[in-house]
Amino acid sequence: MSVRAVPAASPVEGIMRSIGRAARAAARGLANAPAAQKDAALKAMAEAIRADTPAILAANAQDVAEAREAGQPASYLDRLALDEGRVGAIADAVAAIAALPDPVGRVLARFERPNGLVIERVATPLGVVGVIFESRPNVTADAGALCLKAGNAAILRTGSDSLRSARALEAAMRKGLAEAGLPEAAIQLVPTKDREAVGAMLAGLEGAIDVIVPRGGKSLVARVQQEARVPVFAHLEGICHVFVHGAADLDMALSIVRNAKLRRTGICGSAETLLVDRACAETHLAPLVRMLLEAGCAVRGDEATQAVDPRVTPATEQDWRTEYLDAIISVRVVDGLDAAMVHIATYGSSHTESILTQDEAAAARFLAEVDSAIVMHNASTQFADGGEFGFGAEIGIATGRMHARGPVGVEQLTSFKYRVHGTGQTRP
Repeated sequence: MSVRAVPAASPVEGIMRSIGRAARAAARGLANAPAAQKDAALKAMAEAIRADTPAILAANAQDVAEAREAGQPASYLDRLALDEGRVGAIADAVAAIAALPDPVGRVLARFERPNGLVIERVATPLGVVGVIFESRPNVTADAGALCLKAGNAAILRTGSDSLRSARALEAAMRKGLAEAGLPEAAIQLVPTKDREAVGAMLAGLEGAIDVIVPRGGKSLVARVQQEARVPVFAHLEGICHVFVHGAADLDMALSIVRNAKLRRTGICGSAETLLVDRACAETHLAPLVRMLLEAGCAVRGDEATQAVDPRVTPATEQDWRTEYLDAIISVRVVDGLDAAMVHIATYGSSHTESILTQDEAAAARFLAEVDSAIVMHNASTQFADGGEFGFGAEIGIATGRMHARGPVGVEQLTSFKYRVHGTGQTRP
């Protein structure tokens, strides 16, 4: 009788299996680690990142130079590049996570049944979190630190363009883990650029990974959502809207729209579409369009918007569905609040929307009826960020409706279990 040969595992498959086993073992140890020990590790990580700034910047300079030679656009290079200020901000974010309350062990609910059983719902770690991201070195530290705070092990897979930067940050974070006596496998960076590693993570690493978080472009997120065999926290796109209502203050609108679009064009909270109420278009539209154009932002508009400035180019149907991640915005005049909400429901990605108005009733309707993860009143969409929400940092923005929605911080990186206390009860 012939015996079918079992194909040997590829080198990448072997590496990933080893990473998965180590992460699962580390997660078991982290689940009950004292808050003080986790916080000590995070503080040590922050100090190590600061101390290793020259090495981190040297590694990043190589990544940026290689990406520039490959012809990557300016918005991509901006997401990739680090300087002393950005490295300092990464360290500060890790330290801020240490200062947050421990999310593990929180009693989320407590109730007593008629038979005397006392039931508690208690927050627990998720286990092992896989994070797949592109060209954003800060995600290495943010994701690793958030997972650790919530008692989870993290497996991090960065894009090939930022591997050197991520390795330098991982090395600093492992120093912090070792100093606090926690397993270094609690934060592991996938060491290969091979795309096979992504497939292995999406398959769950033989049950080692409990949830996947993608951070990157539309093609990456779409692949993760389509192929993952484990739960996913993600958003496909950040098509964010600012609606200038008829009762909007013009000066406020000018300030917020400029910030929402141009503060950083390459982030998912950047505004991509500006909707202007026809009720204020005569006074507000031209100044808003002129401000954007003079600030270096290309404007693609409907007929009413094209009429106020010859530099506006026609918007196509596709423009309303486009996440530019660049200094480009689409502008449309709409017939009031209801039309604005219909536009957002039709073309939006359920990420972040903002209404600018002094009419509290209109604002209340917008906040209640727009079904996005984040809805705002008189504020820039660029506040769609875990750090700005007081989460210390975020591992990503989730636009789904299950478990986590909006910025995914330490509380969202926990699950729960029930603890039942009895005094001898048996079920009749």
